[in-house]
Amino acid sequence: MLSHQQLSQHSFDFLVIGSGLAGLHAAAAAAEHGKVALLTKAAVQQSSSWRAQGGIAAAIDPDDSAFLHFDDTITAGRGLCRKVAVELLVGEGVERVRELIRWGMKFDEGHMGLALGLEGGHSKRRILHAEGNATGQAVVKFLLERVVAHPNVTIFENTTVAELVVVDNRCLGCMAFHEDRFGPWLFTARATILATGGAAGNYARTTNPATSSGDGIALAYRAGAEVCDMEFVQFHPTGLYTESGPAFLIGEAMRGEGGQLFNKAGERFMLRYHPQHELAPRDVVASAIFREMQREGQPCVWLSMKHLDPAAIKKRFANIYDACKTQGIDITTDPIPVAPAAHFTIGGIVTGRMAGTSIWGLFACGECACTGVHGANRLASNSLLECLVFSRHAVEGALTVTDAPLPSADRRRSARP
Repeated sequence: MLSHQQLSQHSFDFLVIGSGLAGLHAAAAAAEHGKVALLTKAAVQQSSSWRAQGGIAAAIDPDDSAFLHFDDTITAGRGLCRKVAVELLVGEGVERVRELIRWGMKFDEGHMGLALGLEGGHSKRRILHAEGNATGQAVVKFLLERVVAHPNVTIFENTTVAELVVVDNRCLGCMAFHEDRFGPWLFTARATILATGGAAGNYARTTNPATSSGDGIALAYRAGAEVCDMEFVQFHPTGLYTESGPAFLIGEAMRGEGGQLFNKAGERFMLRYHPQHELAPRDVVASAIFREMQREGQPCVWLSMKHLDPAAIKKRFANIYDACKTQGIDITTDPIPVAPAAHFTIGGIVTGRMAGTSIWGLFACGECACTGVHGANRLASNSLLECLVFSRHAVEGALTVTDAPLPSADRRRSARP
């Protein structure tokens, strides 16, 4: 074991691991209360949040309500959601979105105010989006600017966490390695917040970056934290099908704006599967597509937008238009080949109302956490909302950890196997 003197040590009030929306939002909130270290194993922009297209679901419209959002979430979750967590999500979610707007975040607007989109499983238009269909990137950029400008935040990019340091079920920080250094770094903090994302990047066909490899969940599990529901992995129904390469996300919002799914025979098959047709919950649509692929012996089905206004489609979905163009597909006239792809890890580190884990001083939020809000299937665009709501609760929980013990050479031990 390395001696205490051989380690490069860094001490902070709060340690945030992960630079997606949950991590950035947690860092911004924690910085108001002390010194924050933000660790990320790649560049700060490299996260699933950055790739998120559709938007943030929130019952912000006067014709909508948290009760309706609650019902839609429970229905999509197949009745396995923790109702108290869902109440927290849909109730506080509106305030978190309004807070972002007060800070200066610009969401797309229409003739009557915010331009709210409709996605699968939602009974109302409640999806706030930015820069057309690049909401995740827009929100991450906005929060990153806020975090970088804060004097209390120090960002460590290209820094891989090797293990959590836990003594007597108390998390003291972590051991990490920077890509340009041979020796390990010891980070200590009063509270540690995991916001490392999910594990869907491990699948051969995925919409996630390779960095979504489940590191945070594994770190917490090895340290002794409880995990659950790892059998629930959401497959997005419409990843762009190509013979090789990652599955670029053909977002839910395209079906929300009228996109229709067809099989090889030219049949709009979702009419047979669900009364909401293409706007059924994701698990229903993904399963229907898979069945059609099996039945016809095809590697994909096709999404058509050609019956819609070409100019509106090109403006609303500029990033998808450009990505498909590189594959020789014009989404305003050509059918788009799509097939399900691993998209979101439903299960993860068990957390409570304040995002606390079974280890004192360790908190988790975002996709690496299992809050119970998704049940067996996440409602579209609830993920970014979950990041906002529970990252704030993680910081509130971290503020209750007032003791700040430091590891010593004779007391520090490795995480449990």
